[in-house]
Amino acid sequence: MTRFRASAPLTERWDHFDFRVQGAVATVTLNRPEKLNPLTFESYADLRDLLAELPHRTGVRVLVIQGAGRGFCGGGDVNEIIGELIKMKAGDLMKFTRMTGDVIRAMRECPIPIIVKIQGVAAGAGAVVALAADFRVVGRSGRFAFLFTKVGLSGGDMGAAYLLPRVVGLGRATSLLMLGDAIDAETADRYGLVSQLVEDEALDDAVAALAGRLADGPTLALSQTKALLTRELDMSMSSSMELDAMTQALLMTTDDHAEFHAAFNAGRPPAWTGQ
Repeated sequence: MTRFRASAPLTERWDHFDFRVQGAVATVTLNRPEKLNPLTFESYADLRDLLAELPHRTGVRVLVIQGAGRGFCGGGDVNEIIGELIKMKAGDLMKFTRMTGDVIRAMRECPIPIIVKIQGVAAGAGAVVALAADFRVVGRSGRFAFLFTKVGLSGGDMGAAYLLPRVVGLGRATSLLMLGDAIDAETADRYGLVSQLVEDEALDDAVAALAGRLADGPTLALSQTKALLTRELDMSMSSSMELDAMTQALLMTTDDHAEFHAAFNAGRPPAWTGQ
């Protein structure tokens, strides 16, 4: 353990999704393909806890979240979640809704870049998990549906009303969140919801290439860029520019910045160390 983790051990076994680390890339696979990989109380909790641990895993520089089978994630399990929620009192309902929001907050605050791989459906909570990622690599079969109003709940679930207008604009977010209709991959791409649109058979290679590029990149610069993108959403311009200035001045002291200068003058690619 490092002094930054102290006594708390890292979790080596996650029961509610598959988790593996290969080189610098960690991968979460939602693994109930027969039901389109629905989220449950337990998988929400595990995702929240994994995202808190992940920055402490030495050498992990990228997280990929994907679903097994023909879809990414069909949302919350109707019976295992909705069937239980209607039996709960207000206190437990608040614990649940805060937990789901904690997953999205943790995704945005995790300093590690997150890629979501989408084939087939990303619906309900699955659509919001995709929305919270830094990159959405989507196959032609992909489709998004923010279904919350169709089950009698607010479309602004899990931070969707905060994040979606900032990605696709208020008008399109209003339509997606209020009507709950599905959109196909091409429409999502046109809206700006897709980072990279590829044929389904090219999905794995596209995700691997992007993950490799991020893993081989200047990790401090990437993590600080993600932090600024998240923090500055609600800042004034002057506050944002001051935070930019302080961050940039700090990064100018790093080994990676000096390495760029040395590599440029030597006519070679930089060897980033994340220091």
